[in-house]
Amino acid sequence: MTKKRVLSGIRATGRLHLGNYLGAVKGMLALQENPEYETFYMVADLHTLTTPYEPKNLRQDIREVILDYLAAGLDPEKSTIFVQSRVPEHVELAYLFSTAVSIARMQHLPTYKDKVKQYPQHNTMALLYYPVLMAADILIYKADAVPVGVDQEPHLEVTREIARKVNSEFGTDFPEPKRFETEGGYVPSLTGEGKMAKTVYGSSIFLTDSLEEIKQKLSKTPTDSGKGEVVPEKGGVAALLALVELFEGKDKRKKYEERYLREGIRYSELKEGLAGAIYKEIEPIQRRRKTFEDNPTLVDKILKEGAERARKVARVVLDETKKAMGLI
Repeated sequence: MTKKRVLSGIRATGRLHLGNYLGAVKGMLALQENPEYETFYMVADLHTLTTPYEPKNLRQDIREVILDYLAAGLDPEKSTIFVQSRVPEHVELAYLFSTAVSIARMQHLPTYKDKVKQYPQHNTMALLYYPVLMAADILIYKADAVPVGVDQEPHLEVTREIARKVNSEFGTDFPEPKRFETEGGYVPSLTGEGKMAKTVYGSSIFLTDSLEEIKQKLSKTPTDSGKGEVVPEKGGVAALLALVELFEGKDKRKKYEERYLREGIRYSELKEGLAGAIYKEIEPIQRRRKTFEDNPTLVDKILKEGAERARKVARVVLDETKKAMGLI
């Protein structure tokens, strides 16, 4: 039986937080252990260039993501682990795909509009082009599943549209990939507004945070009196309850909700228990990370071999596409 392929990646913006872990990496791990799938996991360093970044820090930021990948359990014996820019076939296929999608379609994407609002001085062609490169990232491996957060669904729809159009016009056989959903597809920010994000101060808990750092961050999450007639669905209290469900289970969350409606919640107790539950999950990751930090030669070898494996697959698909489009 031919295995289905999976591609996923995270931008090189430094160490991973719980949102990255629950929204993407846990899905990556599940697919890695599924014998039906062949998995390709990258650090999306080219996508990092679409928003402001510090060039002198980029190489270290790439390294931080790779270390977190390996520490979380991505296994180079089971998955192809690589850095996006080391497989230049992605960029070449993206250019070919750009002939099959209009500028207007890209400009109407809500994700593009949001980024323009966030970075009005950085409205570049690369930002507009982001979904096309993402389509190439996925389709160059003919991936069927993509373990990413729900916020990436608009980009996946563009990927499916490109696959359909290129298949129709040139007779290629690109799949129409679907998002592989994980339990933590949306992890709320500790600020109570939006999702956990590295770019928002005080929003995130990182996989490298100590128990004390987790406690300090949770202590700053805004709360209320702890009692009311309706359990909040937005804000800091809702964020805390969502995290309780993710790390302590639905039953624990239900108990807190019942207490909120009756005698009230002591948030110091909730935050203390939640901090412990979060740290219990990430502490083994931190121990594994240390072993890779202490062995940089091994990490370099993993990345070199991963890029070589990825290029072998990518080259075949790129050449198929160029032939179909009349270039070779």
